[in-house]
Amino acid sequence: MSAITVSEAAIASFDNALSLELGPFETVHRWKRMPECDEFVGARRSKHTVIPYKEAIYVFGGDNGKNMLNDLLRFDVKEMSWGRAFATGCPPAPRYHHSTVVHKTSMYVFGGYTGDIHSNSNLANKNDLFEYNFNSGHWMEWKFFGKTPVARSAHGAAVFDNKLWIFAGYDGNARLNDMWTISLLDRENKSWEEVSQSGECPPTCCNFPVAVARECMFVFSGQSGAKITNTLFQFNFRNKTWTRISTEHILRGAPPPPARRYGHTMVAFDRHLYVFGGAADNTLSNDLHCFDLDSQTWSVVLPAAESIVPSGRLFHAAAVVGDAMFIFGGTVDNNVRSGEMYRFQFSNYPKCTLHDDYGKILESKQFADVKFSVGKDGEEILAHLPLVAARSTYLRNKIKEAKEAGGKQVELTVTKADDISILNVKLSDANPEAFKMVLNYIYMDCIDPTKRAKEGEDPFSNRIVLLMMDVYRLAVKFDMARLEYLCVQYLNATICLKNVLVALHNANSLKLNFIKEFCLRFIVKGTNYNQIVMSSEFENLDRQLMIEIIRRKQKPQRKELIETFSGVGSSLEQDMSMFLRSTGTEFCDINLVLDGNIIPAHKSVLAARCGYFEAMFRSFMPVDGTVRIQIGEMTPSMESFDSLLRYIYYGDVNMPPEDSLYLFSAPYFYGFTNNRLQAYCKQNLEMNVSFQNVIQILEAADRMQATDMKKYALDIIVHYFTKVVRLPRLKQLSKELILDILMALANDMSESKMCQDMSTISLNSDN
Repeated sequence: MSAITVSEAAIASFDNALSLELGPFETVHRWKRMPECDEFVGARRSKHTVIPYKEAIYVFGGDNGKNMLNDLLRFDVKEMSWGRAFATGCPPAPRYHHSTVVHKTSMYVFGGYTGDIHSNSNLANKNDLFEYNFNSGHWMEWKFFGKTPVARSAHGAAVFDNKLWIFAGYDGNARLNDMWTISLLDRENKSWEEVSQSGECPPTCCNFPVAVARECMFVFSGQSGAKITNTLFQFNFRNKTWTRISTEHILRGAPPPPARRYGHTMVAFDRHLYVFGGAADNTLSNDLHCFDLDSQTWSVVLPAAESIVPSGRLFHAAAVVGDAMFIFGGTVDNNVRSGEMYRFQFSNYPKCTLHDDYGKILESKQFADVKFSVGKDGEEILAHLPLVAARSTYLRNKIKEAKEAGGKQVELTVTKADDISILNVKLSDANPEAFKMVLNYIYMDCIDPTKRAKEGEDPFSNRIVLLMMDVYRLAVKFDMARLEYLCVQYLNATICLKNVLVALHNANSLKLNFIKEFCLRFIVKGTNYNQIVMSSEFENLDRQLMIEIIRRKQKPQRKELIETFSGVGSSLEQDMSMFLRSTGTEFCDINLVLDGNIIPAHKSVLAARCGYFEAMFRSFMPVDGTVRIQIGEMTPSMESFDSLLRYIYYGDVNMPPEDSLYLFSAPYFYGFTNNRLQAYCKQNLEMNVSFQNVIQILEAADRMQATDMKKYALDIIVHYFTKVVRLPRLKQLSKELILDILMALANDMSESKMCQDMSTISLNSDN
């Protein structure tokens, strides 16, 4: 039996990990309403800007429904109080749809729309630049040399590399998409430079937000006339190149991007971009969307319980202070200006690496124990039995058939190579390239056909479309409903006039009736029919398909087929959860021993997720296939190790608080990709230790010698002693812990408290 040991460095990390620094903790994703700005301060407005500086938020300009403003308000985040910021010098003229940025100890205000909105006089866009110094409270206007940007409003502004960057906006006649920059350090030579942009530049637009992250500026949606989109664009400051971030071909089954909108806000925090509110398809939105810069996917952020969510609004403003986003003002229902301030608590957990970890072991082929012989030429493709068996009922049944047949000549045979049992799976009728894409889906829950495009090849080419049809055919054969749905999504987005006849012919040949029906509907739809029938490709189509197309044109259209797939299939997490609980039992190849209890597991899963097991299995495989489980010098409870296995297999972070204490140092010991589990453990302890479970926490802390957590538990017991003392679990406590509780109670009683108690006893006895 192999015992887990730990290095000195890991022990040091383990000791440090137990410094939990427990304290007040804000529920993540919870909206809270802050004190409203009083009318005498300045209050209601929209089309203004807010910027953060240290522990405060500064609000400048906008309009209150009657007048344009140029006052400067300050909200103290710690004190949660409003006031007017101290200011000297000559401030900018009243304006709205301007931009503000922060650089070092100053705020910069550029452009915007100014004038008297009631008398309709002096109305004009501006291209002036003002600086407000936070330390002195002094306003100063910059004067320039040479060319300047055209005057504009409703533009975007950002700071990077000590420069101010201005993008797009509205000049009074047309929307723009030009870019200008100016150094904020060179105060002698104050000159603008027009930026030569390359790549796929956003369309001309206004009333859009920008956010800066990872040396890039991001632009999402806005008013672009007929070209309005809900596409996210990324501008790299270093090479001055735009990239259109498209999720259409990254088939993850994730929610779609937010609806196209304008007057919304977007901020960057950690690895995410957060989009809130705006006018979305003629409604005032109050939804919150999140874009993950790592996975390149959108998601909808659901508010936590007890949230006070802002009403729908546009032309509000947002800023990030610490680990929270603050939303102020905006135009709400009936064109009313708001003076409300809301706080949204971010979550800054490290990202889930489940998909990436499984993807890496697929790429490395380490610990592969199944070999697929694919296609007529029998191309050999290595994989890992647990992942394959977890995700496909068809392949799992074939594997079971092979195991039962032993070495007999069946479709799948078992061979022996390098002392590792290799299961040989013959898939002679599969396309090797399509099967590799299926494997990518099995391990990472996504497929991206654009990555299979050859250099210079159009991702919408006939070859790629036909490849995806092969993937669809395998998805049907392997009983993988969700992959089937993703393929339909892709084909729905990519089948077009130039490839639909090729797709129809292929679907007919492969007897893919669903895809064939989809192609027929596309051909007879609207103006498509005349263009396709008149094309030279139609002349070469099979006679039978020609007849089907002509006859189909005479039939009324049926309901969209893609709707029948909505919500089907299971995700990687769901499949691995089921595999751990039940379907994977007969495929276990390693035994984990915990306090004498044997827990069967799967080597490739452990190695993919834990650096510790990967190093162990690579260096020396336990002779009897048994590993003793510890975390440092501590043996976890069965319950907490079950929580750990759920995290390893499918990324689950839900667990009782006492399990969180046992597992707090697990990321250091087992070598997880990041400390996501630790972050959740800490939050779980901070949020969920109560008088109902504090005895279990005390026992776990004492067993682990986590002194700060033990003290925290004792403090809670003292505070809620009259409730804790009635808990049945108290009777099961050891004599030593009972004494610790009595000592904590004694320390909590001051001499004055004792005197007061004695006085009360004396008075009662006299009576």
